[in-house]
Amino acid sequence: MTRLILSTSNIMTGGPSIIRKPGADRSNLELTNSLRSNFLAAQQDYSPPLSATNSVRDSSDEDQISRPQASVWTSRHGSEYYIPKIDWSMSGLAEEPSQYDITVKLFYLKEADVKERPQHTKDAVNLVLKELGVPSIDLLIVSFPGMSFEGDCEWEADKKNSAQGNDEEEIASWSVLEELHNNGVVKRLGLAEFGSEKLARFLARVNVRPQVDQVNVKDCCNVPPPLMKLAKREQVELLTHNDCTDILPSGTLRELLGQGVRGAGILSETKRGIDGMKGDLTPEWVVKYTAVVRDRGVIENKGYFAVAELKE
Repeated sequence: MTRLILSTSNIMTGGPSIIRKPGADRSNLELTNSLRSNFLAAQQDYSPPLSATNSVRDSSDEDQISRPQASVWTSRHGSEYYIPKIDWSMSGLAEEPSQYDITVKLFYLKEADVKERPQHTKDAVNLVLKELGVPSIDLLIVSFPGMSFEGDCEWEADKKNSAQGNDEEEIASWSVLEELHNNGVVKRLGLAEFGSEKLARFLARVNVRPQVDQVNVKDCCNVPPPLMKLAKREQVELLTHNDCTDILPSGTLRELLGQGVRGAGILSETKRGIDGMKGDLTPEWVVKYTAVVRDRGVIENKGYFAVAELKE
């Protein structure tokens, strides 16, 4: 089994951005586009100059010839395969960690084994801490699969939400977040897409209560009044976002890593006779991180990690 660790690096390198609200962009499009850009940049950075013999290509093999070997721009460390390779010496923020508000959102994907969530959570947080060079994060929001706000109105959306997800799995998964909070690694915890009934049930059963509930109301226009009332009473901050719950489907991941024009050339393609990694590919989790300079309200660093399991 190989763990594929995909990274976007800092997607703000084109210039700082004034902060608006967390989740202002469609995260699935931002993720896939940023991964493609980082793969291409790494291939160009590590690719040797084209020789004269390669200047004329057979169009049928153009994708294969124009890419450097995967081993040139990726790296392996035991069972972990980094796509692209990461130079950790270049990581970190420009100022002291205390100068930033760092928000992390972890998406548990539906294909992954629920029992592995504690390890997935720790791995995701550790990657972000290493990338940003900080000892802790200010807010960690978790997004469970199967949750949404959909309906003809906010009342209907809130009612439908009450039956979504799996309460027992969500409560069991929360314990590792409580551990991270108690150890000082995470200062505040949050949820995504929890309506009034789901949130009330959740609050009654956890030891460390979420302080944030992030909801996407694009399909029902407004935050449901029952949720607003509950949040006010329980002192839970409500944030809106525009993230996609199914942020990285298996088909999208295969396209990203495949041999097509927009793929990374990592996975094999039997029909075209192009070698690469073979096996069953399972997306496990995606994490988004944002570091905002407190006194200027500017996003200095933003990026994603995505992890999948490849059973070869």
